[in-house]
Amino acid sequence: MLNRRTFFIREHAGVFKLKDTYDILDPETQQQLGYATEATPGWAVWLRLLVQKRMLPVTIAVREQPEAAPLFRIERGWTLLRAKVHVIDAQNQPIGYFKSKLFSLGGGFYVFNMQHEQIAEVKGNWKGWDFKFISASGQEIGLVTKKWAGIGRELFTTADNYLVSLHDMGEQQAASSALLLAAGLAIDTVFNERQ
Repeated sequence: MLNRRTFFIREHAGVFKLKDTYDILDPETQQQLGYATEATPGWAVWLRLLVQKRMLPVTIAVREQPEAAPLFRIERGWTLLRAKVHVIDAQNQPIGYFKSKLFSLGGGFYVFNMQHEQIAEVKGNWKGWDFKFISASGQEIGLVTKKWAGIGRELFTTADNYLVSLHDMGEQQAASSALLLAAGLAIDTVFNERQ
């Protein structure tokens, strides 16, 4: 799954759901590629009834099959001003992390490797739900674009659909795809999530 360059992310709709679930699809064939499911501890889920969700810890596991071992997971701890999200691979080793920008009109965050070097930036567009992955050298390496699902679904649920598209990165594709797919999921699940 991680050798791909495009992913369509479809959030499961639900008005009163406590945990998020996402389908990861091939945007051309709509074939199921994987699943992203929230694996947040129960106490943190129930605490959302009292405290804003974006301040509480959250864990999202990405799998090829619902019961399979995770390919990777993203984890955010307690957050007050700036969120920090860790990306952990299937062998339980950290592969990078994201740090939210303190002040940003369009939203976004910085992407770091485990040597604490900034390798990319996610820049948001203040007019819509469009984000660009920009490498440390300033080159665009991918996009996240929201796909509109209809007025009823958008107004009465918190479900989002979006496309994560990455440019060809040669031999680094699988490693880059994991980190940038995690960044794409983090935009919605970790940084822009509502109560």
